[in-house]
Amino acid sequence: MWSARRGGITMGWMDRLRGRGGSRGTVAPAGRPPVRMLSGDDDLEVVGESHYQDALWSISGARVGQSVRCTVDAVLVPEPQNTYDPNAIAVVIQGHLVGYLDRQTAGQYVAGLNELMRLHGAHIGLSGVIVGGGHYDDGPGRLGVWLEHRPSDFGVMRPPAGPRGRPVFGETTMRTGFSEAWLTDAEDDSYDLSWYDDLPDGDRRAIAMLQDLLANDPDPIDRHFQFAELESRLYRCRDLYDSALDEFDDVCKRHDAEMDTICQAFMAKWSKVPLLETYRQMAIRQQKKKDWQECLRWAERGIALYGAAPAREDAVEDLQKRRARALQKIVAPVPAKVKSAGAVPVYTEQTVAPAVGIALEILVCGQCEARFERLRVRGRKPKLCPTCRANEV
Repeated sequence: MWSARRGGITMGWMDRLRGRGGSRGTVAPAGRPPVRMLSGDDDLEVVGESHYQDALWSISGARVGQSVRCTVDAVLVPEPQNTYDPNAIAVVIQGHLVGYLDRQTAGQYVAGLNELMRLHGAHIGLSGVIVGGGHYDDGPGRLGVWLEHRPSDFGVMRPPAGPRGRPVFGETTMRTGFSEAWLTDAEDDSYDLSWYDDLPDGDRRAIAMLQDLLANDPDPIDRHFQFAELESRLYRCRDLYDSALDEFDDVCKRHDAEMDTICQAFMAKWSKVPLLETYRQMAIRQQKKKDWQECLRWAERGIALYGAAPAREDAVEDLQKRRARALQKIVAPVPAKVKSAGAVPVYTEQTVAPAVGIALEILVCGQCEARFERLRVRGRKPKLCPTCRANEV
């Protein structure tokens, strides 16, 4: 039914899965290889779903614009002949290609995935959920996919979620804004990034220096990049000393407390808000801790800060996807745990319907103009989003 080649499956299998000669989203014909289902409690993110929205709406059984929360079974398919990345791992649901694991995660997981396929004589499947949808001012919300797994099954000791790296120059689209700020530092007296060149290579010494800078530097743009670098260094030290993650959380909260002023400085300089990595990273932290209320809070706070002027739409979409995942976890009942890690040896089609009995509405905050979701209930609608309401307390 399947054969290994260059550490993965044959492309002929993918042709059959997608429908030979058809588009990437077509339903596969009969005769699929066997699939071994694994279980777990850690989230595994799928990326690139924006290219496969038609397939996801079809799988969910919902109409475009409805809020979707539905469970699915997905198959992980290595693509060793992928032109862009030989470690690529496709995600297939009911014969539809719906996305991929991100490049970093695929690089960590592909060897373990191929070994599992060899051991079981089958492809590997994971349970997951399609979430998202709803109506927004600019049209229907997109659908995203989250899978659940146990990283150790793939030979990975910690769930993937790399923090930010050091600033990268030469990008054509604004990312964090550091390179743009650096290039105009000399003619802009509102900030001074010369401290960056003086940072020690060693993380502990750099952390101490950044803490001293934050105790004295009043400039919002300087402070933002100092906070961002400090967060990056602390996260990198999480395995070196026990208090690093607690310090990381504290610094992110301090950073967040100043972010309204920082974003005003960004708007004055660029008329847009660059990537705010703090909010993605903290949302991921809360996902790992299964603290879905905090995950929701950080995602909504980041969305509110971007407002109508994000430099990168994908940054907002990422937080919207994490918000949808948190809402699904908060609203949906907790499923029964699977006792063992493998139970379904043969792939079977199943009809998946969107969650019923859950009515969500999307409102616009009267203060920050951010969109937010809430359960539809009788009574007055809130005029402020959760973040603005919390700030008024």
